[in-house]
Amino acid sequence: MTEFKHDALKELTDQQVRFAPAGRRAEQLTKAEKLLAEIAAERVYPYQFVCFRVTDFRSAAHPDLLISGRDLSHDLAVMIRRLERSLPPLPVELAAEPMLTLDEVSRRFNVSTKTVTRWRLLGLQCRRVLRDGQRQLGFPLSAVEGFAAQHRSQVERGGRFRHLSDAEKDDIVLSAKRLAAGGESLTEVTRKIADRLGRSAEAVRYTIKNFDRAHPDAAVFPRQSGPLDAATKQRIYHAYQEGKPMDLIAKRFKRTRSSMYRVIHEVRAEQLVRQPVDYIHNPDFDDPMKSAKFDGPMPDEAEFMEKLKTMRAPKDVEAHMTYLYERPLLTFPQEQHLFRKMNYLKHKLHKLKERLVPARAKTADLDKIEKLTAAITDVRDILIECNLRLVHKLASQHTHAGHNLDELKSDAHISIMRAVEKFDYGRGFKFSTYATWAIVKNFARSIPDEHSHKMRYMTGHDELLDHRQDTHTDEADLLATAEQAKQRVNRLLQHLDPRTREVIRMRTGIDGSSEMTLEQIGQHFGITKERVRQINVRGMKQLRERAAMEGVDLP
Repeated sequence: MTEFKHDALKELTDQQVRFAPAGRRAEQLTKAEKLLAEIAAERVYPYQFVCFRVTDFRSAAHPDLLISGRDLSHDLAVMIRRLERSLPPLPVELAAEPMLTLDEVSRRFNVSTKTVTRWRLLGLQCRRVLRDGQRQLGFPLSAVEGFAAQHRSQVERGGRFRHLSDAEKDDIVLSAKRLAAGGESLTEVTRKIADRLGRSAEAVRYTIKNFDRAHPDAAVFPRQSGPLDAATKQRIYHAYQEGKPMDLIAKRFKRTRSSMYRVIHEVRAEQLVRQPVDYIHNPDFDDPMKSAKFDGPMPDEAEFMEKLKTMRAPKDVEAHMTYLYERPLLTFPQEQHLFRKMNYLKHKLHKLKERLVPARAKTADLDKIEKLTAAITDVRDILIECNLRLVHKLASQHTHAGHNLDELKSDAHISIMRAVEKFDYGRGFKFSTYATWAIVKNFARSIPDEHSHKMRYMTGHDELLDHRQDTHTDEADLLATAEQAKQRVNRLLQHLDPRTREVIRMRTGIDGSSEMTLEQIGQHFGITKERVRQINVRGMKQLRERAAMEGVDLP
């Protein structure tokens, strides 16, 4: 019994052992022992009630946690043992009542010292005392008598214990062999034989273990020895990840539960160490005095979080594009801090993996690796998500006839993820400059490749004809068609307000003038380019709706 069933009680115990004064811990030990004696297995107990009974403090933590009486008895026993171990030994002469030794309790009830040790797990109170200069376990007389009264049947059964005869041992071994041949595990065999003979499961288990140790060639449960190969370790790890019970895994591979846990721990460590760490190194990362600065909050983080809460997409943005406005844009200092933090965390992860030996890795180190990896991912996601509008803008600018915008955006997303990993923030450039270059460079390669692929793998005659442009159209027909389209658009524009109409004319160059950028139009009207974009989007939407009402085809 070394592990808690509830993390809340483990946290409470750790707090008392680490921070409470010795005198206070002694009081809490007494209160925990008193509470343990009152627990009923069939009831449930609120955590806050348990905390108050032990510490006299009404905690607000875990308000909804209910603990079964059985689990609470288990965890209180563990808490008591840890509190008792954290206290200095008490000189037996200063004890408030007589203290019995382990041998004296054993003789008093005619049981073995091992049985008394098991009784401690059931709540038998003891203290570490100094007797003749030596540390011993001391059992308060009142605690011993109280335990005997509360567990009368168990104490009486222990007092009637007699050693197994040779005939009984032979019977146990033969029965165990028969059950083991049918595929039963050691635990199952032990329980069945103990129930049939009216013996304790521990006595049956010891008998089988002793026989196997003395007769390895005829062992009931032969011990599998020798190292496991890499493939077997992977199978064990995958079985554990799939949620299969540890008893079943141990039985399948004919190993102990503890050896299975060691294998799982080793494979987990190997997988974490095997993953490479690619980052931009900076000499400042090796200065421990700057660690707090690198790990700290980014500049104006409170303002960024407030913007994050109030972010809303403009009303004229289509529903499937609203994700572009879920995060605010980063300022240059914020961007620099996040890139430095991400690479610093990668530096720490690299150093930790360098000194990690999978076969001897500690759980705390593995947890730290996973925590660092998660922190790196969080920072990287912020940098990517805050630049999604740049991705959309560049993909839209490179969309031409025959190209799919969603495919270009997908390529651009991959490019910006790579750019985040490779960007050297120490050179002093804005990330958008580097990311634009990376995305456009990828487009320069992927767009021609896609076009070539489509031309090469066209399968139908009609598809080929549709893809080719008609170069033999009569020029007069083209001019007439263009003039008619211009007249239709001008007629539709009359339904818009003057400013919206003028914005669309400037943006599209429909009156024969050159197209103007959003910024140039904004300077003309004295408004921001974002406002110009909104007016243009709204106006085009109104044009399409009007054209649909009148049955007019827009060019």
